Amino acid sequence: MIPRYTRPEMASIWEPQTRFKIWFEIEAHAADALAELGTIPKEAARTVWAKAKDATFDVARIDEIERETKHDVIAFLTHLAEIVGPEARFVHQGMTSSDVLDTCLNVQLTRAADLLLADLDKVLAALKKRAFEHKMTPTIGRSHGIHAEPVTFGLKLAYAYAEFTRAKERLIAARKEVATCAISGAVGTFAQIDPRVEAHVAKAMGLVPEPISTQVIPRDRHAMYFSVLGVIASSVERIAVEIRHMQRTEVLEAEEFFSEGQKGSSAMPHKRNPVLSENLTGLSRMVRAYVTPALENVVLWHERDISHSSAERMMGPDATVTLDFALVRLAGLIDKLLVYPANMQKNLDRLGGLVHSQRVLLALTQKGASREDAYKLVQRNAMPVWRGEGDFLVLLKKDAEVKKYLNDAELEELFDLGYHLKHVDTIFKRVFGES
Repeated sequence: MIPRYTRPEMASIWEPQTRFKIWFEIEAHAADALAELGTIPKEAARTVWAKAKDATFDVARIDEIERETKHDVIAFLTHLAEIVGPEARFVHQGMTSSDVLDTCLNVQLTRAADLLLADLDKVLAALKKRAFEHKMTPTIGRSHGIHAEPVTFGLKLAYAYAEFTRAKERLIAARKEVATCAISGAVGTFAQIDPRVEAHVAKAMGLVPEPISTQVIPRDRHAMYFSVLGVIASSVERIAVEIRHMQRTEVLEAEEFFSEGQKGSSAMPHKRNPVLSENLTGLSRMVRAYVTPALENVVLWHERDISHSSAERMMGPDATVTLDFALVRLAGLIDKLLVYPANMQKNLDRLGGLVHSQRVLLALTQKGASREDAYKLVQRNAMPVWRGEGDFLVLLKKDAEVKKYLNDAELEELFDLGYHLKHVDTIFKRVFGES
């Protein structure tokens, strides 16, 4: 985790003290269940809670023990015994390390998902607000980076709103999928521990029992989770790239807010660069980079190997912390985005009416021209305009073959900008409902 791109609430989920607190709760809840089953003394379970519930675990001490034992869970249990005393011998009865590690990881991932869902709500709120603000602000649509037909800036934001709505739905599903608990013993058979212990711990930790585990919770669940984070990151980058393109000097239809005292370049005082959007592109790449190891972690030897562990120690905190930061940055970027409708109109007019070419093409076919002939008629009048040698409507009016099908008034009607925007309300209702 890099402090520059880290928000405290998400970072705290992955701090050692938080991890050890979760480990303790898993062990203590398991002890409660074991006590109720008569496997360990009830007094021992009460002592574990009484002596360690409010304890601050000595991270340095646990690290010191681990340097000798080369085992993190044993190091923690040794330190816990130093706090609890003799009754600590009843802790971890019938359990294996992965019962603690995997259940803890899933608690952390569900907590992280809750923060990310709140972040998505901020992004959605900003997109909705600005979409309605510019619902009917006309701008040029582009395909292959080239002027195509008119859209509105509100529609561009509505596209993103719909995409992030799907992102939220996917993350809710991914959270549910990863929210499982395994307290099933060395190879998942419950040979040394009753399944009722797992059910008790799962309920206490806000999880559900894993239907069947080996020594670990199956990693296809985690692959799903990190894949969803990767898709969300791609959605972040999609809108970031759109803003970067719109901020180019030759376009300048929108740009990032530039605060008082902000500087864009150490060498050129005039610069106002899309640094936030570019930053979001870089952060998105990092989140997506963790999708591949998450997929590869699904493939473990037999009931378990440790090849997934080192990757998860990095990808868990890094992917969630980075995406958390990126989503909050995106929400602020959209909320403060500077929009220039006059430049949008200027760019719309830049090609001398060529954006209406399809409508002319269709009108010619409706008047009796074959599609092939209509295409040739439109294209031969469009190409001079493309080269800057005239106005599209003027050239069409002068074309004798075109005039066989369409008079001046009919041609002029085909250049109505509002024609392209007549279904904006319909699209908005589909995306935002009737609000």
